[in-house]
Amino acid sequence: MSDSQKLVELQSVQKAYREPNGDRLPILDIEHFAVEPGDQVVIRGRSGCGKTTLLHAIAGITPVDSGSISIGGVELTRLAEAGRDRFRARNVGYVFQTFNLLPAFTALENVVLGMTFTGRPKDRKRAIELLEAVGLGHRLHHKPSAMSVGEQQRTAVARALVNKPVLLLADEPTANIDPGHQQQVVDMLREVCINEKVAMLMVTHSPEVSDQFDHVVALEEINRVARAA
Repeated sequence: MSDSQKLVELQSVQKAYREPNGDRLPILDIEHFAVEPGDQVVIRGRSGCGKTTLLHAIAGITPVDSGSISIGGVELTRLAEAGRDRFRARNVGYVFQTFNLLPAFTALENVVLGMTFTGRPKDRKRAIELLEAVGLGHRLHHKPSAMSVGEQQRTAVARALVNKPVLLLADEPTANIDPGHQQQVVDMLREVCINEKVAMLMVTHSPEVSDQFDHVVALEEINRVARAA
């Protein structure tokens, strides 16, 4: 990837769902959006205006109806589902709003499990180092039920980064965190992405969170569906 190339680039992306009565429900209509290598970008928008669908589309979890989405010069919209899955496993980390940790597994096991789908050997040392980097060196063998919400989220961040992705996607990462600890979450995400040399794209509805970043985009600015709502 050349220095001038965008890390993430969306062009003429559209996505709609079908309502129970058969009507088409537009969710995304994005002419252009891009993220530079190493950038930390926040997309802010109210609940229900397409933020999660946008992240799922960029991750290749949800196929779009038309347009192109590229990451590192690879056009995901040209890949079949299996190809998108392989690409995501190796190149994109995802922190889900609900964390999606497996309850029967320890923090360390959850992070190691994140290496399963890459085809590469599992690196237990790498998993431990990441858990230590997010402040969980003392909780390696605790299961989610024995961890606080904040600790579960930190585990999810470590799992998302364990395969050395080029991009971290974070869906409302402070939504389930009490206000007194939200600053710690944002600081942790920013620091670990800088240290890992990973670009971050976060979506949030919270001005208190987005105001901590230099690069903030209102979803209404790029998504014509949200603008018309």
